[in-house]
Amino acid sequence: MAVIHQTTMTPGKLELLSAWLPSQPWYQGGPPALVKCGGFRLDDPAGEVGIEFMLVADSSGDSPAVYHVPLTYRGSPLTGADHALVGTAEHGVLGHRWVYDGIGDPVLTAQLLAFLRGSAVAQAQNADDTPDPSVIAHLDGVDLTSAAQAFSGTDLAAEPGLTVRIVRALQPAEGCGCATTGARGCVTAGWRSPDGAEQRGPLFTVLR
Repeated sequence: MAVIHQTTMTPGKLELLSAWLPSQPWYQGGPPALVKCGGFRLDDPAGEVGIEFMLVADSSGDSPAVYHVPLTYRGSPLTGADHALVGTAEHGVLGHRWVYDGIGDPVLTAQLLAFLRGSAVAQAQNADDTPDPSVIAHLDGVDLTSAAQAFSGTDLAAEPGLTVRIVRALQPAEGCGCATTGARGCVTAGWRSPDGAEQRGPLFTVLR
């Protein structure tokens, strides 16, 4: 079970993302103007790595946007993952932390697949040991029991012949959103848009 410490992190998460987001090919704004607008966590069974799926609203572009940024928090550098490093920060309880784009972190990859298979539970973003039932996997008839490869970019190859894709720039959708994206399955969650509206849509899609 992850412990959510009520403390500070310097620089803060939004500061780190404001420096990192403009270098990403899927980012569409100007100098970021970010607020946190949703998200959830998964637990690392070993208790070593923090796993957070953060949703941030950005009002810097021609129209407001909402981005999905999976993050991992580590107490030491992840070997071979310099390309995925978002930045480093000082945590008020845990000390120096390395913050990664979680798609480059094998612990997040493993736990995301566990969630999709039904063997891990989405956790509330800001509370200890509190499931978040609003994060829903719509995967009827999709077999994700086989082993999965590592993420490449925004895709995770899952056998047999399936791909799990992270949705980076979020769009609201009616119902589960699978039909909107043309996917076989998806994972949906809610967020608050920059204008204050409550919205919901796919964070991950499962493609043939």
